[in-house]
Amino acid sequence: MKTLIISGSRGTDDPTMATLPFIAAKAAKEQGHDVILWLWNEAVVLARKGVSDHVVGVNLTPLKDVLAAAQSSGIPIWVCGACAVARQIGDGDLVEGATIKGMPDYIAAVLQRDRSVSF
Repeated sequence: MKTLIISGSRGTDDPTMATLPFIAAKAAKEQGHDVILWLWNEAVVLARKGVSDHVVGVNLTPLKDVLAAAQSSGIPIWVCGACAVARQIGDGDLVEGATIKGMPDYIAAVLQRDRSVSF
């Protein structure tokens, strides 16, 4: 088993790229790996309740379904704190399983993980 942090930076501005980190995290978890999903930049809006309901990438499973699978498998969703503040997103706005984290948390996780994958 490997440990991974998978990060995404794209949000509703690019539904296909926004969905890919969730798909990758789900696939890694299904393969038995320990995964953290890190959302930063525009991707933080995807952790806001209700936003995933409207995101469908080209030829991909709708984000709401992939998010639900990630949540049910216990993948932690970390939301960049500075990015969330810039978009007026607080703890109460987040989907289940998502928490606001700081850059020190992200760097510590990257250093402790076997792999870091970015979208």
